[in-house]
Amino acid sequence: MPAVMSVNGSSSGGPDIPAKLTAQVLVCSIIAAFGGLMFGYDIGISGGVTSMDEFLEEFFPHVYVKKHHAKEDNYCKFDDQYLQLFTSSLYLAAVVCSLFASKCCKRYGRKLTIQLASLFFLAGVILTACAVNLAMLIFGRLFLGAGVGFGNQAVPLFISEIAPARYRGGLNVCFQLLVTVGILCASIVNYFTATHPHGWRISLGGAAIPALFLAIGSLLIVETPTSLIERGNPQQGLETLQKIRGVQDVQKEYDEIVNATEIAKQIKHPFKNLMKRSSRPQLVVSMVLQMFQQFTGINVIMFYAPVLFQTMGFGSDASLLSAVTTGCVNVLATLVAVFGVDKFGRRFLLIEASIQMLIAQSITGGILAAFLKSTNALPKKYSYLVLFLICFFVSGFAWSWGPLGWLIPSEIFPLETRTAGFFCAVSMNMIFTFIVAQAFLTTLCHMRAGIFFFFCGWIVIMGIFAYSFLPETKGVSIDEMNEKVWKKHWFWKRYFSEDPDQRDKP
Repeated sequence: MPAVMSVNGSSSGGPDIPAKLTAQVLVCSIIAAFGGLMFGYDIGISGGVTSMDEFLEEFFPHVYVKKHHAKEDNYCKFDDQYLQLFTSSLYLAAVVCSLFASKCCKRYGRKLTIQLASLFFLAGVILTACAVNLAMLIFGRLFLGAGVGFGNQAVPLFISEIAPARYRGGLNVCFQLLVTVGILCASIVNYFTATHPHGWRISLGGAAIPALFLAIGSLLIVETPTSLIERGNPQQGLETLQKIRGVQDVQKEYDEIVNATEIAKQIKHPFKNLMKRSSRPQLVVSMVLQMFQQFTGINVIMFYAPVLFQTMGFGSDASLLSAVTTGCVNVLATLVAVFGVDKFGRRFLLIEASIQMLIAQSITGGILAAFLKSTNALPKKYSYLVLFLICFFVSGFAWSWGPLGWLIPSEIFPLETRTAGFFCAVSMNMIFTFIVAQAFLTTLCHMRAGIFFFFCGWIVIMGIFAYSFLPETKGVSIDEMNEKVWKKHWFWKRYFSEDPDQRDKP
């Protein structure tokens, strides 16, 4: 969504490099991570808003009629392509803007890219909160999507590049932690505004608070030393490195960054370089992880939690309160990743969570298939059991595929292909988020409870992938990643030839 290894082409603050966790690094990381809070708020707010009667009457009157029709099918009452477009359009814009953000990160720096993200967020908030027609609403979501594309491209890289390696895991997962906090805040806001005549405007307008914080805060953060050196400001890069490390003796780390930068400068076409055989393991793993993250089914819960709980028989207020409950679980479970990612390792958390999510999804699907028909309400005892299972599912995701889906791609690319590689990862995430958001309500209508078994199938596949094809990257610096990780993996080692003439052939 995130100790993480450096993504600056060096060990960056490893055990043999002096570095402190300075107030400068903490403040800059927290400010940047507010991009995650903005992203999370966008995720969480849409589901609650699309279940509000005033919002539906204003923009989707036919859905409002279906929602309150006594004999309407439980699984199909919210099935509408334009209603889904309200949610999914944000991610379509994010896919396109991620490419521009990737180039902006490399040419103009991480700091400016974060500043642009905050401006896009503010424009989107104004348009959606003041919308008087569907077109204005969708355009607002597109601007928010641009903010997501720029923010998700720049923030994880920014935090990874300024943080000492032994603290990088916790600091990077702060991005995902604030995503979960944003989702929780959105659920709470939706709960208290649900009965207000203009509650949906208040909910959408509430996004202005994190957007303003990010906009003002982005003026205060420093540029990363890697970006400064990469863009021809070596002296400023050295001074910034000394400032954020809290020590004067940074020559070794500085030399490593300069060396990585020189190597990167030789790569004129980073996207073309990504297609080389030796770049394939990192590219495939990062993109597949992002695809799998969406096919856990988590965004079904996060986007449409109030809608989903209403489908299961909870009333409007109860469904929003249930969404708040899952949001709390999401935040608390993400703390496990903050403190456990470098203790337990990436693979262990991903494999354990796959088993946990499989159990939750399969039992939930079984209960709905057995007891929730087209027009009845799910018996109360089963409704609460489903709520527990969804919280059980969310907790597993929150300490594994959520933060690690962002963390692993941020640590496996060398500097010469970093922005290009991370763009591919972010784009893959946004593409599949768009697909899931656009298709879910229609799929729920046609597959009914079978939608949960659909996600179960994907969870089995991703668990097998994590066990068989994902190498453990815990405790390995970037400059040693190929030698210690990829070249020793039973499958990926075949992409690295000892013969330099054959190394990068397809």
